[in-house]
Amino acid sequence: MCHWCSLVIMAAEIMVVETASQFQEVLEKAKRSLVMVHFWAPWAPQCVQMNEVMTELSKEYPHVIFVKLEAESVPEVSEKYEISSVPTFLFFKNCQKIDRVDGAHAPDLTKKVQQHGETAKQDLNDQLKKLLNSAPCMLFMKGTPQEPRCGFSRKIVEILNEHNIRFCTFDILSDEDVRQGLKVYSNWPTYPQLYVNGELVGGLDIVKELAETGELEKTCHTEMGLEHRLKALINKSKVVLFMKGTKALAKCGFSRTIVGILNETGVEYETFNILEDEEVRQGLKTFSNWPTYPQLYVNGELIGGLDIVKELEKSGELLSVLKGENAS
Repeated sequence: MCHWCSLVIMAAEIMVVETASQFQEVLEKAKRSLVMVHFWAPWAPQCVQMNEVMTELSKEYPHVIFVKLEAESVPEVSEKYEISSVPTFLFFKNCQKIDRVDGAHAPDLTKKVQQHGETAKQDLNDQLKKLLNSAPCMLFMKGTPQEPRCGFSRKIVEILNEHNIRFCTFDILSDEDVRQGLKVYSNWPTYPQLYVNGELVGGLDIVKELAETGELEKTCHTEMGLEHRLKALINKSKVVLFMKGTKALAKCGFSRTIVGILNETGVEYETFNILEDEEVRQGLKTFSNWPTYPQLYVNGELIGGLDIVKELEKSGELLSVLKGENAS
């Protein structure tokens, strides 16, 4: 049985799904990535041929997740998506089926992968650009500065702190799309990764070298005023929620309630945990003239806190505000 963590390596890997629960897990963890599923049978020679086509496509499109599913072995999935013959190929994004190719038509399949793959790649690249530029000095690591999840991440945080480098972080364990996509985007296969002004500096070894030669402070000398930093944070995504905790683990009832409301809209949004940055926590109150948390921003503009969001939900205006149609 193949596991997600070992199968999403961006190196011409084909995932093998053997159960309906595995299939659903793949779709849910893929988030914004394009997933192509080959419903096949080992007794069909045309399926074997198309598996070879998939292998070549996976080399050319490493940001696409390619999946093999034996149609007769997982009948509940095959029946749900009306698979009546093999090979059949389905395309998924955000857990929704978006396209289909029936039969062993390699040119058609290649065209579909190219079409949908480029769109998915552009969407992910846009997100990565925003993340890379969300702070002058940005560290992509496993875990948080307070709780690093690997020795390399712990060490690089220690070095940056020792040299009084101001930096923001992104926990790659919280988003599989970012974790895998950034490897391709930056052509750097491991973590942690440090960026300054949106440009890759390198990993732990490079940062160690810079620290030993006295170049680290010069490289990371991007000190900016708090106001500029706050502007960068509220514009890091179209919809940004400043809250206590995270989407998965809210640390107060107000934050938990607003996350529940936003999740029901289906609109994608980023969060910032104010408990991890006291400067932002206090500074944003003054910057926005809003004394409490959570705070919701759309297109860099403050919408308000939980009460405002509840009012918008009640009036039926919340979705259009989140899409930027009515936000002022």
